[in-house]
Amino acid sequence: MPKLACAAALLMACSAAHADPLPSWNDTETKSAIIEFVDNVTKPGLDTYVTPEDRIAVFDNDGTLWAEQPLYFQALFALEILREKAQADPGILSSDVLRAANDGDMEGVMAGGIDGLIEIINVSHAAITPADFETSASEWLATAKHPTTGMAYAEMTYQPMVELLRYLRDEGFATYIVSGGGIDFIRSFADEAYGIPPWQVVGTEGNTSYSAESGTPTIMKDGGVTFIDDKEGKPVGIMRHIGKRPIFASGNSDGDFAMLEWTTAGEGPRFGMLLHHTDGDREFAYDREGHIGVLNRGLDEAAERGWTVIDMAEDWSRIWTGSR
Repeated sequence: MPKLACAAALLMACSAAHADPLPSWNDTETKSAIIEFVDNVTKPGLDTYVTPEDRIAVFDNDGTLWAEQPLYFQALFALEILREKAQADPGILSSDVLRAANDGDMEGVMAGGIDGLIEIINVSHAAITPADFETSASEWLATAKHPTTGMAYAEMTYQPMVELLRYLRDEGFATYIVSGGGIDFIRSFADEAYGIPPWQVVGTEGNTSYSAESGTPTIMKDGGVTFIDDKEGKPVGIMRHIGKRPIFASGNSDGDFAMLEWTTAGEGPRFGMLLHHTDGDREFAYDREGHIGVLNRGLDEAAERGWTVIDMAEDWSRIWTGSR
């Protein structure tokens, strides 16, 4: 190889080696802690080295990888589908909760509790194939607009977290979503948004059924809930779908506490991380009170458990992957 070409190749290699893997993260202790952990578990010869097959990282979705205010995006999608169906057939509004949902009365919806939410799911998420459901969800995410930012919901993923997912995969990690959201809803966008394929999504599951009576083998979503992947359900969901304890876990609320607790209780190097929503100017500021993303125990115990807390306002130079 000519000397000039050799020098250019060397320069490119050096530049790649020193490129910032997390450019949307400010140079704070949080960023340093992440990079130090990754270096420690990926460099052969170190006592902290972890083989690639054990480099498993799990992430909550709502409030961790994308926004969750003023309501979980899947819930907003479900409400829109319910209203569309009610226009065609008002008879489906057979309960106070369904009528409240159709009227946009969120207090009335929340008053119904989990049973009321299941009623809404039974109307909006049932009698459809998973493939058709995922198509409907992905189209809605790309076109529907958030009520305060005006952005498409699909644009409201967090650029710093997308970079972190990519960085971990570049360093030999397998990245999974472990979310209280519906598994089919998340599968509709996870690969395009995060580079996470459908088989690496763990989420809340509903009833499904198989039939070949019409001559065409078909799987249908039948409504209801068979497994809730939230709180203590998250470690259970991880073992059901992944079969191995992660070494890296990230969430944003007390709904993720058990996942971080179980992950960091394992032997060897472990990393637990919580996203604290402190940026009311660029995103939303909330933690201890509210109906979504409540973070009490995580804030109180993070330091003693050795978990890293991301301060969104201080640690991130950019928020959205979208245009703003």
